[in-house]
Amino acid sequence: MADAVVNSKAAIRVLLVDDHQVVRRGLRTFLEVQEDIEVVGEAADGAEGVAAAEELKPDVVLMDVKMPGMDGVEALRKLRELANPARVLIVTSFTEQRTVVPALRAGAAGYVYKDVDPDALAGAIRSVHAGHVLLQPEVAGALLSQEETHTPQGRGSSLTEREREVLGLIADGRSNREIARALVLSEKTVKTHVSNILMKLDLADRTQAALWAVRHGVAG
Repeated sequence: MADAVVNSKAAIRVLLVDDHQVVRRGLRTFLEVQEDIEVVGEAADGAEGVAAAEELKPDVVLMDVKMPGMDGVEALRKLRELANPARVLIVTSFTEQRTVVPALRAGAAGYVYKDVDPDALAGAIRSVHAGHVLLQPEVAGALLSQEETHTPQGRGSSLTEREREVLGLIADGRSNREIARALVLSEKTVKTHVSNILMKLDLADRTQAALWAVRHGVAG
C-alpha cells in the first residue's frame, strides 16, 4: 500500500480538455496505462478547463484549440492571467500554422496532433512537464516572423554572461534540471536566472525566451 501511495504522488497529473467525449475517452484510455501519468479530470470546453485547472492543480493540461464557447487560445490566456503553473500541451487535428501559432503565443508549451502515436504523446507529456518546449521547425519560423518586433534587440545587452548561457540552453529545449546539471548550478539558482531573463527581456514564458534566443543568435 505504501508503494502505491508513493507512485501516485510521483505521477504526472494530467487534465484533458476537449469538446469531444470520444477524444477524451481515447486519451484517457491509453494514458491510464502509463505508470507515471494520472488523468485527474476532464473538461468539455475552455471555461470548464480553466475552472478544473484551478481546482485540480494538474501538472499538464492537454488542450484542444477549437472548442465552443471559450476556445483553447482564450483558455490559455486566462490560465496565464491566473498565474496557473500547469504546462499546456495543445492536442489538435488542425495542422495550419494560423491555428497553432496563436496558441503557442498565448503560452502553450508545445503541441501534438490527435493522430499522434500513444507512446509519443506520453513522451510529449513527460517532456513539457520537465520544462521542455515542443516546437516544429516550420511553426517556430512562423512564430519568429510574427514576433520580430516584439522585443527590442538592445534589451539583450542587459543579460549577464551566465544568463546568456542559461538562455542558450533554454533554446536547446533543456529543462531547469538539465541546465543545472550542465552549468553545475542548483535548480533554484537556474530558476532565478530564468525569471531574471524573462523580466529583462519582457517575455512571458520559456517559449518566447527560446524564440528570442534563436532570433538573436544566442541559441547553441
